[in-house]
Amino acid sequence: MKRILIVDDEINIGLLLSKFLTRNGFSVNTATSGVSAQDYLSKDQYDLVLCDYRLEDTDGKEMLIKIKENYPQTGVIIITGYSDIKLAVELIKLGAYDYITKPLYPDEILNTINKAIDTQIALNDTTAEGVRSEVQKAKTSKPVYNQVENFVAGQSQASKELLKQIQLVAPTSYSVILTGESGTGKESVAKAIHLNSPRRDNPFVAMDCGSLTKELAGSEFFGHEKGSFTGALNTKIGHFEMANGGTLFLDEVGNLSYDLQAALLRTVQERKIKRIGSTKEIDLDVRIIVATNENLATAIQRGRFREDLYHRFNEFAINLPPLSMRGKDIMIFAKTFLDFANEELGRNVLGFSKDVEECFLSYNWPGNVRELKNVVRRATLLTESDEIQLKALPLEISTDAKVTAIENTIHRNHEKSRDLKNAASEAEYEAILKVLREVNFNKTKAAKILNIDRKTLYNKMKAINLDT
Repeated sequence: MKRILIVDDEINIGLLLSKFLTRNGFSVNTATSGVSAQDYLSKDQYDLVLCDYRLEDTDGKEMLIKIKENYPQTGVIIITGYSDIKLAVELIKLGAYDYITKPLYPDEILNTINKAIDTQIALNDTTAEGVRSEVQKAKTSKPVYNQVENFVAGQSQASKELLKQIQLVAPTSYSVILTGESGTGKESVAKAIHLNSPRRDNPFVAMDCGSLTKELAGSEFFGHEKGSFTGALNTKIGHFEMANGGTLFLDEVGNLSYDLQAALLRTVQERKIKRIGSTKEIDLDVRIIVATNENLATAIQRGRFREDLYHRFNEFAINLPPLSMRGKDIMIFAKTFLDFANEELGRNVLGFSKDVEECFLSYNWPGNVRELKNVVRRATLLTESDEIQLKALPLEISTDAKVTAIENTIHRNHEKSRDLKNAASEAEYEAILKVLREVNFNKTKAAKILNIDRKTLYNKMKAINLDT
């Protein structure tokens, strides 16, 4: 039985990981500090250490160096709450198998752990230095999808314009506002701006303002000192300080309270912060990129967003087009997400059937790129052949494609015929299809809105081959 040591000062995370890994056949011990971890390592041999980067008495880098010096037969995976490309590269060069960011997904963490243990066994069993070097080289050069979700530019005119704007603003120090519908990939664009900027080797830190509570927001932004308020058991570094030298991405910035907006404005103007409970000022060199799917100009008019803060952020604005406006880019994205899913799930699905491609290109994608990614990921898991088939897609998507085909047929017939009776019938079917879409094909709701009984609706749907 393979032995794993979890090192994390958040007891609940350690407990959850321990239970999950035990259920999957591992022998697990949990340490809550660097000192207790060293004690475990001195008494028993472990195949792998799963170590949180930020600990109360040390950090993941120091732990990694000590483990590799004293227990070279033990593999190490570092876990952290934020992405930092420069640190990831440094840790892997120091001997970590991988560097992964929270939240942790069970399938992904299990797959990474198994690969780490297999690689470490190969290193331990190899005595020839040349072979050892090749194994290490292969491990270091593998793609780490947990660090950066690759930005895919696409070939449509909308995508080319978006890429042009990214390339234009990335080398500057401008603050940027990203607008667009939910799911259009604003964080991916923010990462692309960061990675094409002079700050690329420094941290990129993402923060979801929509999930912040009023009580904890100040601590999340600026950090706090130990004992500064009830429950502040340890010193905490805030997101601004984490991102120092790099880029801070604030998602759903329109959800911030008016009071917090005022504190944020002072920080942006003065480029200094103080941790809660501290009198020491910390100088900041942070580029800020914010994202919103609401109209901030309207929020300003309604007194929900500060105009002065808006102008601080709005040195450059990029509006992300919805996926439905990006034409055949849909299949470029889909194939990229298929590669990610194959890597994550250990599958080898080669592509999409013609029916699925037609379905993807005709579907409206209200959830945009995020919805497409989730659909491809799910379909990859369900597919047992070389190609993703229609049956692997959610019912609403395959049905929607069928409705689109019927609508196209109705429109073509309408253009060819001037028969008044046919025109009335076509108008009726168009009304039925419109309502079905609005209620996500709930036939009971549709019949009620159309003021007909369910049997009549079924018959009319059957007449146009929509008997789903």
